[in-house]
Amino acid sequence: MNPKDPRTQTLRPHGVYAIHGLSVADGTLVAVDSLRGYLVSVNPQNDDTRVLNSHNASDFVGAAGLCVEGETLWFTRGDTVYFCALNDFNVRRFLTLPYAVQGIAVCGSALYVCCHKEGLIYVFNRETGREITRFYAPGVGVENLAIRGEELWVSDSIEQTVYCMDRGTGSILFSVLTPFASPTALTFHTPPDWEGPDGETSSLLYVAYAMEEPYIRDDPNSANPYQLTFRDRTFIHPLHIYQNREKHYTLSNGYLVEMSYVEELSPLDAVELEGIEWHIALPVDTPRQTVKQIEPVGMPFETRTIHEQPMAVFQFDKLKPFESGVFGWKALLELRGIKYHFKPRDVEDLPELPIEYRERYLIDDDNLAMDTETVQRAARNAIGTEANLLRQVLSIRDYVYDRLEYGIKPHIDTPDIVLKRGMGSCGEYVGILLALLRLNGIACRTVGRYKCPDRAEYREAAMQPDFNHVWLEFYIPGYGWIPMESNPDDMNDRGPHPLRFFMGLAWYHVELVKGVKFESLMRNGERIPKPEVSLGDLAINHVRFRILEELLPLEEDEAKG
Repeated sequence: MNPKDPRTQTLRPHGVYAIHGLSVADGTLVAVDSLRGYLVSVNPQNDDTRVLNSHNASDFVGAAGLCVEGETLWFTRGDTVYFCALNDFNVRRFLTLPYAVQGIAVCGSALYVCCHKEGLIYVFNRETGREITRFYAPGVGVENLAIRGEELWVSDSIEQTVYCMDRGTGSILFSVLTPFASPTALTFHTPPDWEGPDGETSSLLYVAYAMEEPYIRDDPNSANPYQLTFRDRTFIHPLHIYQNREKHYTLSNGYLVEMSYVEELSPLDAVELEGIEWHIALPVDTPRQTVKQIEPVGMPFETRTIHEQPMAVFQFDKLKPFESGVFGWKALLELRGIKYHFKPRDVEDLPELPIEYRERYLIDDDNLAMDTETVQRAARNAIGTEANLLRQVLSIRDYVYDRLEYGIKPHIDTPDIVLKRGMGSCGEYVGILLALLRLNGIACRTVGRYKCPDRAEYREAAMQPDFNHVWLEFYIPGYGWIPMESNPDDMNDRGPHPLRFFMGLAWYHVELVKGVKFESLMRNGERIPKPEVSLGDLAINHVRFRILEELLPLEEDEAKG
């Protein structure tokens, strides 16, 4: 891949700490650093950075949004909208609102401003300052704005999402997950001397990000030289967008990732086993995940499909006491972010759930305590009188989020116990969600089992996830399986809860197993029970990821249905 391809090139302006405004002036990117107040131009080809407001940077400290329209620069700071000419930066007040404002965009005589506290996007007349209309902001985080034609584009820092809206009505046309957390600004720009894949000049959607990151600081003067601390991190990166309107989803940036899952035989006790099969799930092809290659590690395996799930089957004639060895698989995967777009009216008058799905995905097949009064009462209370499937799923999710706090535990308890305790791990969140959904007649299943560390810039570095992870999918008859995260969107005690991973997955989710056990020991077609042997007592798993490169945007003929 050409490292200079602007579609995959990260821009890192020099001397800036937190970009919270992004626009275009004189054919180049213009950004504002809210900490230093620097208004900088950025060359997308080489990160060349030039400070434009050298003599009045203090006027821009705390700026939260930026827009250039013609020869006028508009920005927000605190509760006020300001403007100035590009040739003198003599800042003047335009209007003041009751609360702090952030994103700003200008098109013709209309000026758009968003207010996080009120959850609104205001539209003003730029000549008179009078309000024309207002509509609800799409997400729950701090938002920034850009305009393209009749579209209003909105980035949301908490939702990790960019929304495309009709700028006249405020209706959401679609949304797309960003490859990095905390998007803080966005704009459309055509890099100099660049043509799109069709040979025509086209603009790229650039998104700025700003956050703090932890790192290990080396202090040679300290008795403990390695200290955990934080530093500012900000950069600009193109956002890829591919829409599949027929299938109701949008794909975003993707990466070529190598993943390996290897078991190391390391028995805790003297165990002798004969004629066994060791089953380990393999990654699957989905609209957002493509399996490019799979190869064995340590010993060969047979690929077998069990309940629609590909499994790597390792044959052992005999495992002797304290025998050692390694075995597993290594896969090459293309992973992209995905966001589904269903509205409640899309799921009215659905066909009946297929009988095979009722028999498999509406039952208690994993210690879900669906027969207990605690869980049955929660299932009733979670949806109330709601009859729409999509609203039911969201109501159940929010009900669980309102009653649980996230916490790691050494084992998974049943949903009735977790509901009473009020704290759960991702697996326990999934257990409760499965139980409440199934009791309300909504087919669902567990999905997982790992997430690649989300450090896309760490190319070729071997990385290990800290934990395994599970989420779930619910079924919309007539459409198919739709993803929903277990707990990452549970960020506030009583909401509002982000919709970031409701019907969406980030690029770093790896879909390994759907609705079946990830790993098991089999003998004569039957699972060997735990009292005889436990996988955790027999072997240690090693999971490793390597991010190899960023994928180019999908073209129409490359996309999957």
